[in-house]
Parts: sequence; C-alpha cells; structure tokens
Amino acid sequence: MSTSQLVVQHLPYLRRYARALTGSQVAGDAYVAATLETLVNEPETLGRSTNVKADLFRVFTRIWNSLSVNGRSEQVQHDLPAEVRLGQITPLPRQAFLLSCLEGFSEEDAAIILDVDVSEVRDLVDEAGRELAADMATEILIIEDEPLIAMDLEALVEGLGHNVIGVARTRSEAIKIAGEGGRRPGLILADIQLADGSSGLDAVNDLLKTFEVPVIFITAYPERFLTGERPEPAFLIAKPFQPANVSAVISQALFFQQTARRREAKTA
Repeated sequence: MSTSQLVVQHLPYLRRYARALTGSQVAGDAYVAATLETLVNEPETLGRSTNVKADLFRVFTRIWNSLSVNGRSEQVQHDLPAEVRLGQITPLPRQAFLLSCLEGFSEEDAAIILDVDVSEVRDLVDEAGRELAADMATEILIIEDEPLIAMDLEALVEGLGHNVIGVARTRSEAIKIAGEGGRRPGLILADIQLADGSSGLDAVNDLLKTFEVPVIFITAYPERFLTGERPEPAFLIAKPFQPANVSAVISQALFFQQTARRREAKTA
C-alpha cells in the first residue's frame, strides 16, 4: 500500500481528532485540509517512518500550532459557531489527553507527535484529566440496546461523577425518558442501531428539536459516518471502546458545552 493510500486510510480518524479539538466539523476539516495541502506541497514533511498515522498527526499538530494557519482565513474563523469558537490554540494537555485516550496512541507516539518527552506526555494527560473533570458533573441519557454495554456505560459515567437519568433501548424510550419530570439530560450517549430497528440518530434528532445538548455517538463502524458527505457527529466513539476513550470524549463534549455557555453569558 502506497503512502498516499495509508494517509487516506487514516483521514477519518484525523478528522475525528480535529473536530474534538475545535468542537466544529467545519473548523476541524479546515485544519485537516491545511494539513493535506502541506503534504501535497511538501511531501517530505511526512517523514520516512513506518508509522504513517503518527507522522500524519505530527504534521497536523505542526499546522495546528501555526499562527499563520490559525489566523490565515477569515472564512475559517467566520464558519466556526460563535458558541464554540475558542479563538486560541487548544492547550497542550488536552491535545495529549485526546491523542492518548481517544486516538489510542502510545505515550511514545504521542511524544513524537507533540514534540515533547514521554514523561511530559504523562504529566500532560494527568493535568488534562484533572482540569476536564472539575465542575462538569451532569445528567446523562444513555441510548443503547445491548444490556452489557449499557451497564458498562452507566457504571463508567457514574464513576466520573455524573448521574444517569435513564437507559433507552429504542427511539421511543429515549424520547419518553428525556421528557419525564422535566429532567433534560446534559449529555447524551447514543448507539446508532437500536433494538427495534430504530435509529439512535433519529432519536437524537427528535430530542434536539426541543433542547440543545452535546451528543456522543457510539458505533462499531465509525468510518461510515466520517465521510465528509453530510453533517457528522462531532463526538464519535468506536466499538469496542476503552473506558479512557469514553472519559476523554465526555470531558471534551462537556468542555465545549460549558465554554459555549460562558461565552453566551459574557455577550448577553
């Protein structure tokens, strides 16, 4: 397989990482596009190692940390939703946290990508975990038809300090739980394919018509939803998942939600 074919193979995961950093499909894809432009114009930047994925993320990080790219296009900045526009580079601890916990890079690879020592990667991940866990407890709705997975998710999110308001196996159950007692969830974890043949995507779309809430989709086939051909989930976890992955993505989703609310309050 050629280098270009390997790059294409890893693009869905680079786009997932980029969206997690920015909280926006448009912004994330803009940085990925800039990375690809760099590879076309300067193919030697990818390096000659056998770890094409790590090299690709390393080039992306160089672009991400570049002031010229962050400010190069008013259109990119304009396309970012106002409520999640961070305006500055994502802090290094969160990058390390995502690379290790969401993308599954080893500490050694994460160190190469971020151009730091392995020991610093450990410190950065620990720091990010502490920062992102602080003051983020919320109510969570789980939409998952597999009982064992639902139990694992429930135990995991409660261990992070969150409260599960219910577990839905179907689209109709999800709508019912979210409407009971006025307890709207602060976060939704949703499978794509549900027990009765209904869709977690449809359930979420129904709920988002009445209130806004961050959503994390869980699927065995993430590449099917990372094509760039239609609006995509900003937060996506692949099955089988690792607890650290779920923790990382939940923290990211809640971080962007709280950032949005703080910015709205400042402009009100």
